[in-house]
Amino acid sequence: MSHGSERIEVRNPRSGKVDFAFDAPTSTELTARLHALRAAQSRWRARTLDERIDILRRWRTEWVARQSVIIDALAQDTGRFLIATSEVTTVAGMIDRWTALAPSLAVEEEARSASLPQISYRSQYVPYELVGIISPWNFPATLCFIDAIPALLAGCAVFIKPSEVTPRFVGPALESIAAVPELAEVLHLQPGGRQTGEQLVESVDAVCFTGSVATGRLVAANAARHFIPAFLELGGNDPLLITATADLERATDVTLRSTCLATGQACQSIERVYVDQKIYEPFVARLVEKAKAVEPNWPDIHQGTIGPFVFGKQADVVAAQIADAVSKGARVLCGGQIEDHGGKWLRPTVLVGVDHRMSIMTEETFGPVIPVMAFDHIDQAVALANEGVYGLSAGVIAGTLQEAEAIGRRIDAGGISLNDGALTALCHEMEKHSFKLSGLGGSRMGPAGYLRFFRRKVLIRQHGQPATIASVAESNLSKGKTP
Repeated sequence: MSHGSERIEVRNPRSGKVDFAFDAPTSTELTARLHALRAAQSRWRARTLDERIDILRRWRTEWVARQSVIIDALAQDTGRFLIATSEVTTVAGMIDRWTALAPSLAVEEEARSASLPQISYRSQYVPYELVGIISPWNFPATLCFIDAIPALLAGCAVFIKPSEVTPRFVGPALESIAAVPELAEVLHLQPGGRQTGEQLVESVDAVCFTGSVATGRLVAANAARHFIPAFLELGGNDPLLITATADLERATDVTLRSTCLATGQACQSIERVYVDQKIYEPFVARLVEKAKAVEPNWPDIHQGTIGPFVFGKQADVVAAQIADAVSKGARVLCGGQIEDHGGKWLRPTVLVGVDHRMSIMTEETFGPVIPVMAFDHIDQAVALANEGVYGLSAGVIAGTLQEAEAIGRRIDAGGISLNDGALTALCHEMEKHSFKLSGLGGSRMGPAGYLRFFRRKVLIRQHGQPATIASVAESNLSKGKTP
């Protein structure tokens, strides 16, 4: 351990016991690593895009070759196995997607000025030298590489600070990167605490952050002090609106999945449900019936559906929100009690009698909680959906897609799932922006997810005679001449 480094202990989300530890980099170690990445970036940028694509595809092979080891590490990090498996597949898929798309993006364009025909111009895309990424604990691998892969293809060097809550997968991930020496020169992962994150922001040319609004504000302020762009994907409190024409089975299936997938620990999780009064009672009855059938993956990680809270302290946040709601008149129809098996679980929890006085309806929950509120008319539902400080995503379930879309157009959020929920977790082709406090900066989805890692430069060419200083002499006006 280097002198002055911080030893960080890590709890297992299933047992609650400390079973892993790592040394955060010292300031000197981090500075050296960042300087090395920056020094290597010029060679990386000088490679052709085809060469960078080939290198990323070689890394994909190494990543997949170690998938069983990476999956096991992610399962220890998160307490769930199926989603750990899907994360490894997702990273491979992101490499496939971006290596296929990149050649059609950032294409230099040439044109002639319409107002000054003697002027032509050509664009140039200049990558940021060094991109810093600070990623969260809920999807450790996916959210490390969702920004890193397009940044690398753009020609940037990348330093990733994964969450200190879920660092076990970093070792095998680094082994896969080290197997491709050209990539290892410009890509590095190093977990650390707050000090590591702060120094990272101070040292890079652009930063990508995924996490809470509170921490996102600190990252944005630090980035502003150093005059670099910050791409922020922050919290959500996503609403789901269900009309009287909705199919009850579809509505309850979507509600349960989009609130409880990954134990509700996903930014795009549905966190509040508004149901037309005409179908409210049968909807709630059917939802509770389905929710009660969902089991935790305890004691066997390969059984059940609901995993533990990845970060044990989040269980305390969720419990406090449930208690607040009950104290103000809400009723718990199923679930509602944190199960402590060393780690902490919560079965799907349906709440009724809720309103916007309760924190569970206005703040991010990040747990498998389903507060359901009735509405009398759609204007009321839209107004309720648009209340609050978040605008990440939302959903609408109606009898037809046309009805759902008409409502979705009125909701202030970046991605609206129609006759489904949380679709932004599955579809990355479409650009979207976060509204309100849910984010800042260019879209990480669609072409912008690649193009935001470039500064666009224009090369302006003069084919005729350049103007002289005499052209702006005041006397020209009396002679009927204008510049």
